[in-house]
Amino acid sequence: MRLCVVGAGAIGGFLAVRLAAVYESVSVVIRGANLKAVRAHGMKLVNADGTEQVAHLTATDRMAELGVQDVVLLTLKAHQLGPAVQELTTLIGPQTLVVTAQNGIPWWYFFKQGGPYEGRRIEAVDPGGVISAALPIDRTIGCIVYPAAELEAPGVVRVIEGNRFPLGELDGADTERVRALAQRFRDAGFKTPILSDIRSEIWLKLWGNVSFNPISALTHATLEDICRFPQTRELAAEMMREAQAIGEKLGVPFKVSLERRIAGAEAVGAHKTSMLQDVETGRALELDALVKSVIELGRITSTPTPAIEHVYALAALLARTLAEHKARLSLMTV
Repeated sequence: MRLCVVGAGAIGGFLAVRLAAVYESVSVVIRGANLKAVRAHGMKLVNADGTEQVAHLTATDRMAELGVQDVVLLTLKAHQLGPAVQELTTLIGPQTLVVTAQNGIPWWYFFKQGGPYEGRRIEAVDPGGVISAALPIDRTIGCIVYPAAELEAPGVVRVIEGNRFPLGELDGADTERVRALAQRFRDAGFKTPILSDIRSEIWLKLWGNVSFNPISALTHATLEDICRFPQTRELAAEMMREAQAIGEKLGVPFKVSLERRIAGAEAVGAHKTSMLQDVETGRALELDALVKSVIELGRITSTPTPAIEHVYALAALLARTLAEHKARLSLMTV
């Protein structure tokens, strides 16, 4: 069985190193210093308990060199998927499973769901429909990423906490292929339940990401700081109320209370969100999948989203400013 991890940064590297023990062939698609380091020394994983693993993987920045795979695991950012999708097709044959592991609302959200919005494209995450036109919806499986990890140095991934990667068929079916894939993940040491309603789990994670990520990017505050400062705690709560109203109109049950969800984020502690890490390193921000898509779903369902829109406007201007100046922002001790 051949597996390719496309976009092996922190999360992709975490998955690649562990899955290398249970797949006959694991390759990674990466670039720059990360590619050079992995080719020279392999990919090193520093687990949350301090133990280390090194996997010597086939590494390239040209997907066409790898050929057709049995499983393609997409761990690149949502906004990177569209520009890469045509090259991605070189990895995909008639039996290839495509596993999506992006944050936020996925490009396939309204596919194989049924209901009044079946097949509707979400422009924020699939501009022009290039992704849905190129990837095989009938062989796509969703994956939700819960762990926190950082690319500590080129070729070195440090796991902060967590090892849970739930999987689910888009229509909720309990299929042999998703069971086999989940077992491979479990054999690699991950917690991988099979979800019968993957969209509800997407919303559980997105519920916090839509607020905490852009607020942290704008304020340079950690999760516990946002939750313990009364004004930002209430701002996050208001954004989450708006998101919950949208989700409920789409039939999503919220089984955890809003206060409990905020308390869970606070309990993570002094952790920088992925969007704050991107601000500090000068990478493009995941605003479209995490925030703009929710605004679009609000318009589709006729749900007002004033708090989300205001925060999105500020974060989008920050993202544009950083991109125009090819800059990054981080706090410095004086």
